[in-house]
Amino acid sequence: MDAAFTADQEAIRRTLRALPAAHRSPAPDGPGGIASPDGPGDGSGAPDGYDPEVWRALARDPGLPGIALPEAYGGGGRGTAGLAAALEETGRALLPSPLLATAALAAPLVLALGTEDQRTALLPRIADGTLTAALAVPGGSLPTALGLTGDPTGGAWAGGGRAGGVQARPAGGEGGWRLYGEAVPVPDGASAGLLVVAAHAGGFPRSRTLLFLVAADGPVPPAGLVRTPHPSLDPTRPLARVQLRDTEAVLLGADDGADVTAALAEAGRTAAVALAAEAAGAAAGALERAVARAQAAEAAGSRAADPGVAGAFPAARLRLAELYARVRSARTAAHHAVGEPESGGLALAQALEVLRATTAETAHPAGGPGAARDGGARGYFERAAGDELLLGPVQLLRDHAAHRAGMFGARPCGDAGHGAASGRVAV
Repeated sequence: MDAAFTADQEAIRRTLRALPAAHRSPAPDGPGGIASPDGPGDGSGAPDGYDPEVWRALARDPGLPGIALPEAYGGGGRGTAGLAAALEETGRALLPSPLLATAALAAPLVLALGTEDQRTALLPRIADGTLTAALAVPGGSLPTALGLTGDPTGGAWAGGGRAGGVQARPAGGEGGWRLYGEAVPVPDGASAGLLVVAAHAGGFPRSRTLLFLVAADGPVPPAGLVRTPHPSLDPTRPLARVQLRDTEAVLLGADDGADVTAALAEAGRTAAVALAAEAAGAAAGALERAVARAQAAEAAGSRAADPGVAGAFPAARLRLAELYARVRSARTAAHHAVGEPESGGLALAQALEVLRATTAETAHPAGGPGAARDGGARGYFERAAGDELLLGPVQLLRDHAAHRAGMFGARPCGDAGHGAASGRVAV
């Protein structure tokens, strides 16, 4: 069975399919230099890693930045289903944008934990596209913090309260805070106007993980905030190193004992669904290229009447048919996870695995000996490798999802989600 879009979601898809074609660079070194399926690009013409004109268009119609936010805060009210439909199409086009970092990672945390004043001040600006946001997690532990590859409870993933990670201390009696430490890698962290930073407070004896807001969209950067590009395998997914050197911050929400790690895990389930849809869309885009190239090679081979080349076509067709079934299955799993967020981790693992397999077929000749490689498909390969490095790997996503479902016994003591599965299958 395959997932079906509603009429509303189909309208979103049609709008998004038109935008990338209208704003894509005509060549890898063309104006803007934005990475796209038609060329790797280097982002040289887009210092923020994306085209601001495209982002403004996405904010106007179909209101993409706030598509999942409640209408009370200027959003579209379409929830996770609308966000998944949108990301599937941006993934298909490998469209560079801060949508994932803003709408799937940062905005849900502001909505879940923020005070009413914070929601009213920030969410409408996020919804209309004038404010982008990023989640900054120390220790390179984004998948663990989101509950995708480990248990975020306790916040040990952030470096501990004694040293490491990001430390927070109160600054005076006005409710302000100061942050010191480093978070890397941070998706879209170099360009975001708002940073949601996970940090330790209370010192070592009473250490607790809290979230803080650092406003970075003013004309002058906050004192002590240093943001530098971090190497990324995927140029359409820019990463940053965020350094905080006694930087002023505001606590997200009220200091009322709310479980921040539980909110992160809840946001992680939503993010996993969105990421699974995006990866399934990218796999579909890569498969379309592979099919088109195989058809062109088959036509050329038929004209050449070369039996050696023609003999490779049935095998190529079979591989593409198998990939088609896997891509459709991954897409169905992603849309099933919209209604069953607990299965988001498994859907993400499946989609990333299919994306990897599809890019492998796209990057290699499908027309037998002498066929040319598809150089324009490099972007899909970079997306597959980059996403696994940032969010996975696939086996850890599956391992943690299996433990959450109770399929195996408890993890060995001290395992934070980065070890192999252990225990017996529950019967």
